[in-house]
Amino acid sequence: MSTAPKLPPFDPRDPIGLDDLLGPEDLAIRDTVRTWAADRVLPHIAEWYENGELPGIRELARELGALGALGMSLQGYGCAGATAVQYGLACLELEAADSGIRSLVSVQGSLAMYAIHRYGSEEQKQRWLPGMAAGEIIGCFGLTEPDHGSDPAGMRTYARRDGDDWVLAGRKMWITNGAVAGVAVVWAQTDEGPAGAGIRGFVVPTDTPGFSAPEIRHKWSLRASVTSELILDEVRLPADAVLPGVTGLRGPLSCLSHARYGIVWGAMGAARSSFEAAVEYARTREQFGRPIGGFQLTQAKLADMAVELHKGILLAHHLGRRMDAGRLRPEQVSFGKLNNVREAIEICRTSRTILGANGISLEYPVMRHATNLESVLTYEGTVEMHQLVLGKALTGLDAFR
Repeated sequence: MSTAPKLPPFDPRDPIGLDDLLGPEDLAIRDTVRTWAADRVLPHIAEWYENGELPGIRELARELGALGALGMSLQGYGCAGATAVQYGLACLELEAADSGIRSLVSVQGSLAMYAIHRYGSEEQKQRWLPGMAAGEIIGCFGLTEPDHGSDPAGMRTYARRDGDDWVLAGRKMWITNGAVAGVAVVWAQTDEGPAGAGIRGFVVPTDTPGFSAPEIRHKWSLRASVTSELILDEVRLPADAVLPGVTGLRGPLSCLSHARYGIVWGAMGAARSSFEAAVEYARTREQFGRPIGGFQLTQAKLADMAVELHKGILLAHHLGRRMDAGRLRPEQVSFGKLNNVREAIEICRTSRTILGANGISLEYPVMRHATNLESVLTYEGTVEMHQLVLGKALTGLDAFR
């Protein structure tokens, strides 16, 4: 008589066996980033968040560069050449520490470096990418403006020709890394086409006269992150500062799609951190003479959170494998960001209810993650924009205007 194979034990940290999807190199990368975050971020993050600062950001960037986390999935120029899944695993671990740390990495690699890598000249790539991959040069990405976020085609930042030079004038807002960046990828209107069609990208050294990046203060979200305004006051650039490989909104939007993919993974890191805090608290917090984890209502919350958390990670894995196969569409990235950030916020809020009043304390990560995710929910595409992207894909009808 045949006997059934012995089942592995149930792992509460991996209840549906998602680690089976990972190879040894995937696991090694994930564990390396997790260890770095545990050593360098978690002991300090509550203080950084409370003080609204990210001290030592340049040192952190160099350490992340040494890990290969900057421009991680790009090829050549000192980049790690990792798979999309491996990059996603790194994003998850970084955001499990704090969304601000993952934002630093995303903006550096998936926006600034990606724009130069995909659309830049060989000279631009050689000049900037090796230093950015090493964390010696921090980059930022200037698209959003004070009056134009979801509708970048209406941007007012303008680049005009003056002889062989370009002259940029305008403002950008809510720019991660801006005040500490050595280079900015800035998108501006030009006369090379009608509104939106003539948008060009420019590689702007931040020591160029007329460029400034005052830091934005008084944030109640992403407090351990450098957020800035970019002011371009008649910034004169040589002809070779323009990204030659793209014209129009296709350029910045493709960069955003690449960065949103990292958010699909990262949001699940914030959710996992909050969920694990809730599980541990439920095991040890006693009310009515026993741990609250023994009550049915608490167990129902934990079960529902576990289901949504691991569904979200599974979705991220699937999208990562599609990206590695060259089959990931922007609409599918919208699907992932819409679902995973929305579910991550709900997991944080439910975790907060389990922790009760302790849930608002920085002694625990839950409220910090919840407030950070309120920014993640709307940056790089609001809920409404991703709903409309999917609505158009499903119906063939454009409801944006």
